[in-house]
Amino acid sequence: MKKDLVTLNDITLEDLHVIYDLAEKLKRDRGSVPYSPLAGKSIGLIFAKSSTRTRVSFEVGVHELGGNPLYLDAGKMQVGRGETVADTANVLSRYLHGIVIRTFAHADVEELARVATIPVINALTDDYHPCQILADLLTIKEHSGRYADSSIKMAFYGDGRSNICNSLILAAKLTGMQLVIAAPEQERPHEHLFAGCSNIRWEADPVKAAKDVDYFYTDVWVSMGFEEERERRMQIFRPYQINEKLFDVAKKDAKFLHCLPAHRGEEVSAGVMDDPKRSIVFDEAENRLHVQKAVMSLLMK
Repeated sequence: MKKDLVTLNDITLEDLHVIYDLAEKLKRDRGSVPYSPLAGKSIGLIFAKSSTRTRVSFEVGVHELGGNPLYLDAGKMQVGRGETVADTANVLSRYLHGIVIRTFAHADVEELARVATIPVINALTDDYHPCQILADLLTIKEHSGRYADSSIKMAFYGDGRSNICNSLILAAKLTGMQLVIAAPEQERPHEHLFAGCSNIRWEADPVKAAKDVDYFYTDVWVSMGFEEERERRMQIFRPYQINEKLFDVAKKDAKFLHCLPAHRGEEVSAGVMDDPKRSIVFDEAENRLHVQKAVMSLLMK
């Protein structure tokens, strides 16, 4: 693996196999087999955005790997008062053994990783969310027995330019799975991300996108930082709700994924979200912990 995980472009398919071999072992052995590759190490967790799953899974993960998680509120750091990202990277590199950052501008994470001499993990930006997608693919592996396979078809519904959709595009390029992005014209995906990839396409018709799907995926329609666009987004995304009608078009055993938090009645119907035969969102959420532990072990040990 490279020094950092900024996007999924930083890992190869072979890296992915290594990550999942370790993640599955850590999940299986959790609480029973000591494993402390981060013993004596301090990992800084920089957060500029609200968080539940990301903060808890990383804090618990660092602790279970034997390290010391240090939560850093970006709004209370000097970078929040005008210190440059480069200066922050230089200073933290002399105190810490790794940095996990959840923030707004993707360029800030790129700069942090460029300057820092310690590993940097992107825990979410406005443009990419690699750790979430790594957990998603592990969940698919658990339910389908494979993930790097062109026979797997996923349909993402909603904002085709979101950090989740952008990262799914990179995941499909990496694994070869089929990805159809169901989104309105106004929010169609960035086609430069998948130019020349025959396994990835945009589809404006939500019903056509659902045909023969193995996995449905969606995210909230109004992400953090886009609150002023709520009325417009609620209107244009309404036809792209994942509901029971779409499952009628998909494969008989199709599953539902969501990075959470979910807004029932908006991007997903309550019937789908809470259906124990269809919804695997809590398996997916749990796998954040195991995948991130594997990534930190490989980058920071």
